Amino acid sequence: MPEYISGELKPAGLRCLAGIHYHPSIQAMKGLLMMKKRTAKLIDGKKVSEAILSELKQEIEGLKAQGITPGLAVVLVGEDPGSQIYVRNKRRTCAEIGVASFAYDLPKETPEKKLLDLIAKLNADPKVHGILVQSPVPKHIDEQKVLNALDPRKDVDGFHPVSKGKLLNGEECFVACTPAGCQELLLRYGYDPAGKHVVIVGRSNIVGKPVAALLMQKAKGANATVTVCHSRTKNLSAVTQTADILIAAIGVANFIKARMVKKGVVVIDVGMNRIPDATKKSGSRLCGDVDFAGVSKKAKAITPVPGGVGPMTIAMLMKNTVFAAKRSGK
Repeated sequence: MPEYISGELKPAGLRCLAGIHYHPSIQAMKGLLMMKKRTAKLIDGKKVSEAILSELKQEIEGLKAQGITPGLAVVLVGEDPGSQIYVRNKRRTCAEIGVASFAYDLPKETPEKKLLDLIAKLNADPKVHGILVQSPVPKHIDEQKVLNALDPRKDVDGFHPVSKGKLLNGEECFVACTPAGCQELLLRYGYDPAGKHVVIVGRSNIVGKPVAALLMQKAKGANATVTVCHSRTKNLSAVTQTADILIAAIGVANFIKARMVKKGVVVIDVGMNRIPDATKKSGSRLCGDVDFAGVSKKAKAITPVPGGVGPMTIAMLMKNTVFAAKRSGK
C-alpha cells in the first residue's frame, strides 16, 4: 500500500531521503497534483441558469394564479442557421418554464415596412409582454429602426435607446441579457465587483458598453472601477494585467493569453468562436476569447466555453420577460 510521507504520495517502503529519485509514475502524479492546484474554479453558467429558470418557474406559477401568463414574441427574419438555433432554444425554454411563446418566422425577403407593421401589432397586444427581433436581420432592413420601433415596456432584449439611457442613468430598466448574465454569474459565485477593477475587452453595443454601464452603477452588485479596452487601446496587456475581474468580449478566438492577466483574476469569457479541430467529428469546436488552458492556471475563477455565459443569456431573457409581465399587472 502507498503511504504519505512529508505531504507527498510515495510507494510503500520508500523513505524521503536525499538523493533518491522517485519512480516516473510518482513524479507524473506529483505534477498532476500541482497542476490541479493551479487550475481556476469553474464558473458554471449552465448550473446557474438552471437555478434561475427554476426560480422563474415558481414566479410564473404565482403570476398565472393572478391571471397573468408572461408572453414572449420572438421574430426571426431569414434562415440564418445560427439564428435558427438561438430562436429554437429560446422557444424551448419558454415551454419549459411556462412562458407563452409567440413565433413569427418571416422570409428573408420580408419588406422592412411589413416587419415594422408586425412590431406595431405586437406592441398593442396585451398578451405579449416581451418582443425580441433576432439579430442579425437581412441587410435591406435597418436594424436600429426596428429596435426603435419596439415599445420600451416590451424591450426584453434591453437594446432600445430608452433602456440604454435608463441603464446609464441608474434607473430601473431592462438590462441587455448577456451583460446581466455576466453580473449574475459574478454575484452567485461570490465575486462582488464592488471596489474591484473590472477590465472589459470589447466595446460593442451588445456587451462591452452595457456591461460597463451596469457594473459602474452606485448599486448592489456594481460599484466597480471600470476600464473599457478595444482595438485601439495601446499597451493592452499592461491594462488587462491590472484587472481584478476581466470580461472578454472582443470576438477573437483565444485572444487573452496567460501573460495578459495577473494571478488570482476572475475571468468572464463572453466569446463564442468556432475554430478548426481535426479531433472532432465536425472538424471544428467552440472556444472563447480567452486561452482557457493557459489563463485557467493563473485565474482564481473562469467561465468555460461552452457552458459559461451562453446559457445565462437565455435565462436573463426569461427573467426580463417575467419582469415585464409583473409590471404589466401594476
